[in-house]
Amino acid sequence: MHSTARITHEGLSLAASMAGDPARPAIVLLHGWPQSRRLFDRVIDQLATDFFTIAFDLPEIGDSRGAPHSAEKTVLADVVLHAAEKAGAKSILIAGLDVGGMIAFAAARDHARRIVGAVVMNTVIPGLDPWARLLSEPQIWHFAFHQIPQLPERLVNGRERAYFDFFYDVLSGYPDALPEEHRAAYTQAYLRPEALRAGFDWYRAMEADARRNAVAKRMTTPILYLRGDADGRSVGDYVRGLRAAGAQRVSKLVIPHSGEFTPVDAPDALARALRDFSRSCLVPPLGIEPSSAVYKTAASPQCFGG
Repeated sequence: MHSTARITHEGLSLAASMAGDPARPAIVLLHGWPQSRRLFDRVIDQLATDFFTIAFDLPEIGDSRGAPHSAEKTVLADVVLHAAEKAGAKSILIAGLDVGGMIAFAAARDHARRIVGAVVMNTVIPGLDPWARLLSEPQIWHFAFHQIPQLPERLVNGRERAYFDFFYDVLSGYPDALPEEHRAAYTQAYLRPEALRAGFDWYRAMEADARRNAVAKRMTTPILYLRGDADGRSVGDYVRGLRAAGAQRVSKLVIPHSGEFTPVDAPDALARALRDFSRSCLVPPLGIEPSSAVYKTAASPQCFGG
């Protein structure tokens, strides 16, 4: 069973659920909006048989306290990687959903020497195709609303559960996919004014994220783009966006019968996908030594057919 820990670094205190042997390669799990580390309750113990597994509450969310100087995803990636390293994590595979996926991409782009791979789940990366097209779609209205200073906090404060339930229902993809226990836990994680503001600040920083990401940069860190099938979107557009941004080693996977909340909808399939990615895709580029013998595999560069 996983345990709860608190890791402090440079004035920040990050709460985490941990499981597994710290001597093993690590996997860092990051939630998005409006979720908490409880998103990974159904997978963390499964993954602990192979990994030292850490699921964080992002800064100011849930039991975490303190906000970094910026909500830009490269800054948040640096924060969570420092916390993971301080906890003893080595050979880190970072996997995030929604905003957590944006942070995982930032880790691959800007902090590559500190990780062995990144998994981007159920999100679009600011500045990468199909970012501009998606922002023009009416169902993505909340991206612009959340970027308005102060107004979202004023309107949502005291009505968090009703507001979040709208997104839980829309994004789940399947009826009753997200149980009451999770809805209540996620909502509780944002009831503090500081937490609610931190969540909206992730959106306010996306313009800066997009400017940074729009500058192509060669990335050799393996990246898996993973998505549930409920919204019917093709993963091809997202993979092409990653490759155009400079990612050299991108694979893809669609998990059936899953919506936005893949760790809840399909925990077994997600755990299997993360294991498969670590075993068959995390092969160092030619001439670069692996950080752990675990990754000395003879994998196809096609991985999941990406």
